[in-house]
Amino acid sequence: MNVSGAILIGTALAMDALGVTLGIGVNPLLKKINKIKFILSFTIFQFLFTYIGGILGYLFDTYVATISSIAGGIIMGIIGLLMIIDGLKNEDSILLIKNSTCIILGISVSIDALVIGFTNFHHLGTNTLLFLYALLMGLIAMFICTIGFWACRYIKRIRFINRYANFLGGIFLILFGAKIIFF
Repeated sequence: MNVSGAILIGTALAMDALGVTLGIGVNPLLKKINKIKFILSFTIFQFLFTYIGGILGYLFDTYVATISSIAGGIIMGIIGLLMIIDGLKNEDSILLIKNSTCIILGISVSIDALVIGFTNFHHLGTNTLLFLYALLMGLIAMFICTIGFWACRYIKRIRFINRYANFLGGIFLILFGAKIIFF
């Protein structure tokens, strides 16, 4: 595995996190501190899961790959459904500003990094090299999610999106969860 291949893999892994970032980033309740928490959660779990996956190698590759996609998709779908329910209540949703939501979404978007670590990084040879590649995965996720939240500053200026942020974010998370489960 060379560095350019790792950058491509890291970018592909970060697309899940970017999708979630765009889905939640349009919510007007999300403050700068919440965005930082989400970025850190996505970064840490992308790094950690890639590293753990590389250490564990291919021992549980087939079993975890099947379960992880389903579990991650279901979790995103449930959070999306909760966002839609909060939108129906016509109240300000505090779901997105909870630390537990931040951690759950961080884990959900990073489960595929565990699988990538199993299948692509277990053969790197040295623990230091594995650590550096895993760190690269985390930094790429951090960069892409930061850009996603930055873009949301402009996207949420669109009145329709701002007004229906919970509905749109919830629907987006449900669709993204279904994509993870079935594709």
